[in-house]
Amino acid sequence: MTQKFIDDGAYLHKICQMLREIEENEMEAIEQAALAAYNSIKNGGLLHVFSTGHSHMIVEELFYRAGGLIPINPILSSDLMLHEKAITSTLLERMPGKAEQVLKDSKLSPGDTIIISSNSGINIVPVEAALYAKSKGITVVCITSRKVSEQLEPRHPEGLKLYQVSDIVIDNHAPMGDGLLEVPGSNQLTGGASTFGSLFIGQRIVLKIENMYIAEGKTPPIYMSANLPGGDDYNQKIIDQYKGRIRALS
Repeated sequence: MTQKFIDDGAYLHKICQMLREIEENEMEAIEQAALAAYNSIKNGGLLHVFSTGHSHMIVEELFYRAGGLIPINPILSSDLMLHEKAITSTLLERMPGKAEQVLKDSKLSPGDTIIISSNSGINIVPVEAALYAKSKGITVVCITSRKVSEQLEPRHPEGLKLYQVSDIVIDNHAPMGDGLLEVPGSNQLTGGASTFGSLFIGQRIVLKIENMYIAEGKTPPIYMSANLPGGDDYNQKIIDQYKGRIRALS
């Protein structure tokens, strides 16, 4: 009897196919998100980024990295991430009131823009984060899988899902089960998808914002690699403009 294996060689093709779907179908929403963020920054505000669980990686991807925008405020709460207590973090992202507890000290201002990433979009914290941000006069951009979210039951007491309470919705095109490959002989999926899609979307938003600066004859405020000669001095001059407003810049 021939033993069947995971078709790991198909992973590259499937990931690239998913990214192409995003590029072909989500560009209007990505441009809307970039314009909202650019207007926020141009008017003295910030682009905030928030998420929980594995989705928090988009927050770290967009903050304090070579080639990244400086006026980005990362909203990270260790008890909603995985590195300390993974199971606890899953329970906490379903807890009412947790989102306001995290966001109320994040220096959100009217006219700002926030990206909230949640693959399923059904847990209470991302939904309440979006509602809280909107109550503060902030444009809410969500990155989620419409296919997944539409098929799952919401955990929010009012039956709300993230895409239903956001101003701009960007689909990461991740499949049900968040896996692109099948495990032979089981109903399990593997080969994670959503992180790739969400990080790609985040970078596409950033690139669009940078081009908006350039279109107005301005140099976008971008980090230089701290490992290149002159990188520290270059970054510091721009960081000083935002240090008091972005807590993580310390």
